[in-house]
Amino acid sequence: MASFVDRAPIQLKAGDGGNGAVSFHREKYVQKGGPDGGDGGKGGDVVLLADHNLHTLLDFRYQRKHQAENGMQGSSGRRSGKSGEDLVIKVPVGTLVKLMDTGAVVADMFEPGQRRVLLQGGRGGWGNAHFATPTRQAPSFSKPGIKTRWHEFVLELRTMADVGLVGYPNAGKSSLLARVTAARPKVADYPFTTLTPNLGIASHKGTDFAIADIPGLIEGASEGAGLGFAFLRHVERTRILLQVVDASGQEGREPGDDLKTIDNELARYGGLEDRVRIVVANKMDLPESAGRLEGIRVLAGGRQVFPVSAATGEGMGGLMDAVTAELAKLPPAAPVQEEPFLEEERLRGWEVGRDRDGAFLVSGNSMDSLLLAVNFDDFESMRWFHRTLRASGVIGRLREMGAREGDTVRMGETEFDFVE
Repeated sequence: MASFVDRAPIQLKAGDGGNGAVSFHREKYVQKGGPDGGDGGKGGDVVLLADHNLHTLLDFRYQRKHQAENGMQGSSGRRSGKSGEDLVIKVPVGTLVKLMDTGAVVADMFEPGQRRVLLQGGRGGWGNAHFATPTRQAPSFSKPGIKTRWHEFVLELRTMADVGLVGYPNAGKSSLLARVTAARPKVADYPFTTLTPNLGIASHKGTDFAIADIPGLIEGASEGAGLGFAFLRHVERTRILLQVVDASGQEGREPGDDLKTIDNELARYGGLEDRVRIVVANKMDLPESAGRLEGIRVLAGGRQVFPVSAATGEGMGGLMDAVTAELAKLPPAAPVQEEPFLEEERLRGWEVGRDRDGAFLVSGNSMDSLLLAVNFDDFESMRWFHRTLRASGVIGRLREMGAREGDTVRMGETEFDFVE
């Protein structure tokens, strides 16, 4: 099915906060109205929603950039700007969200209906009404809203299934899935009939569970050969693996060799070592199969082996009994361990250094936002700027680094003299 996409890069941006307003009260017969500039609105968040009706990441292949709405600017009369609308991104259940640059998992959309705020919108800036004091009665400056930035992620879909079917092409996995579920995967007598993962729900003696059938594995799959490697992630959440082998050997391969090869590929892929594994010797309705069954049991190394025929249904009851019994003993699958994700805008840090000409450099996101808030032509605004630098520790750090009265300090494109 060409429309199945299980990995997609995506760029996301929360909304910018709206700027605070500079405004003064205007009313007939009131000569000196005070500051009444309202605050800017908050930018919209980027919210993930796990939708059980979605089964592919196809939509993100065609649209990769998504942005939440910006907050609106404040206005006079202390009116706050309108907050930006949240951007809700719907993804299939089982989608992992990874950082593009490091691969760290920052969200696992594990449960149907799960909502997750991935990026927070920028805070709205303060209007000049916020800066009024008994000694500063007419502030002519406001704060801008916090600006957000673009972030790059990778969405990776991992099928939510209790049982995974793995094996060589043409081992009969799709036939087995069709036998025990209502799924109708493509079944044909040639390798790689299954080109995408298939999912079905089995019901056996009052127990329902999901089964995933992935494209056939071949030798070298863990290193990218064939189709199976690209889809092995879809059995990472499973609790049981059914290793399906063609007991008849009609493809020109011995089932014991197939079993060893699949064991090796799963080991090389990694992360599946703790899974309960049951060996399914399929195609027992064919006359060539009976003589190979004992060899399969020996190579299974103590694992349960079930001779079955997906074509006729022979042995399927016993296999399903074993699967439901094992599932009853196993804990539910757990979400992937997430790593903390802090946006740069939330860190609000700063640092002090020296330029080549000896000038002091002050940089950082918090300083960039501070500069936007200052009216350098207004004395009261400059005093507020200096107090903010002192309260944040910048003045003290400059002093520790040897700054003296009159030394040049640079912040972005702005230069000013150091003043204690």
